[in-house]
Amino acid sequence: MAKCSECGEYENLPYQCRRCGQSFCSEHRLPENHECAGLNEWNDPGGVFDSGFDDSVESGNSGGVGARVRSRIERETGTGGIMGAFRGNMTYVFLGLMWITFAAEFVVLFTAGGAAFSNIFVLSTGALQQGYVWTIVTSIFSHSPGSFFHIAGNSIALYFFGPLVERYLGSKRFTAMFIITGAVAGLGQIGVGALLGDPVTGVLGASGAIMAIMGFLSIVNPNLRVMLLIPPIPLSIRTITILYAGLSLFGVVSAGSVIPGAGGIAHAAHLSGLLLGVLYANVADGRRNVPNQIGSGGGGLGGPGRGRF
Repeated sequence: MAKCSECGEYENLPYQCRRCGQSFCSEHRLPENHECAGLNEWNDPGGVFDSGFDDSVESGNSGGVGARVRSRIERETGTGGIMGAFRGNMTYVFLGLMWITFAAEFVVLFTAGGAAFSNIFVLSTGALQQGYVWTIVTSIFSHSPGSFFHIAGNSIALYFFGPLVERYLGSKRFTAMFIITGAVAGLGQIGVGALLGDPVTGVLGASGAIMAIMGFLSIVNPNLRVMLLIPPIPLSIRTITILYAGLSLFGVVSAGSVIPGAGGIAHAAHLSGLLLGVLYANVADGRRNVPNQIGSGGGGLGGPGRGRF
């Protein structure tokens, strides 16, 4: 007897997929029924397996265009289509967006000035009051141009921890989690700043979403072992998350440093993201297990293309 990796039901005679190696019940044994990661290996961008039959032959003009549009969407979002390339790879998409945005920040600074930079990349009360609502999202992928460590630190954390959560949730839910927690963390930062007497607080960076990922992992697999770089000692993800949460909490309430963004660190955003990640982990159901330790290659998942959408 084995547990189906897709629906969680126990099966007396399980089927093992030859492409992903997982066990499934009879209902989910076919690769397309469990959205097998191995489907990416088929590499059918041109729709080779599509018969090309046009439903409009029998249905006349009614629905002919609609049928062709639906067929095109299915091909592009299916196994070998353009959107299929993002299945299991959203962590790396977000990494790419962060560095592309980082480069764009310098272009805007040198060509349009600091005001344009703030209006495009920085989430603040003033930006929202002026209608620059896009900063709720753009600020997630923006990082301080004066601190290479800011984007480097977030990139390292996302590279190692992101694939674990994406593998657990699937790419669609991971994408929603990253964007929503990043946005709410930023809004939490400027909200707490206003409450503590700093109504012009601005925030940018993916740290809130990163903390949500760490908070999520500390619940679904608190004993996940992580080797710190400085000092080089192994710690559990829960211990690291608690230490970082304590540091952020101290940054918010420490004497003489009441403003949550003191020192250039968005402590309130970190705490907001962490809380959201912990809350979501308590209600989310996982489709894949989180490993007990992190290896090289994006969390030991074998690199891009190993998750599920």
